[in-house]
Amino acid sequence: MMGDVPFLEIFVDAPLATVEARDVKGLYAKARRGELVNFTGIDSPYEAPEGAEIHVQTEKNTAEEAASVILDVFLNASGRPLGARSR
Repeated sequence: MMGDVPFLEIFVDAPLATVEARDVKGLYAKARRGELVNFTGIDSPYEAPEGAEIHVQTEKNTAEEAASVILDVFLNASGRPLGARSR
C-alpha cells in the first residue's frame, strides 16, 4: 500500500509485433534502424515481471475485459465493494 491507495503491479503482456504496430511515435522503427540504442525489446532485453497481481494478455482479452479485471481487483484490494466504483 502506498498511503491509502493499494499498489498493484499490472503486467500488460503484448507481443512485440503488436506493440510495434501501435507505436505512433515510430520509436521501434528508429530502434530497428539503429537510431535508438538500448531500446527494450529490440537491442535490450525485456524482463517480464514475476509477481504481478494482474496479468493482462492483450491477445486474449479486449481492452474492456482488461479494464474490468483491473478495476475489480483494485477495488477489492482497496476494501471497497466491487459494485462501488467511484468516478
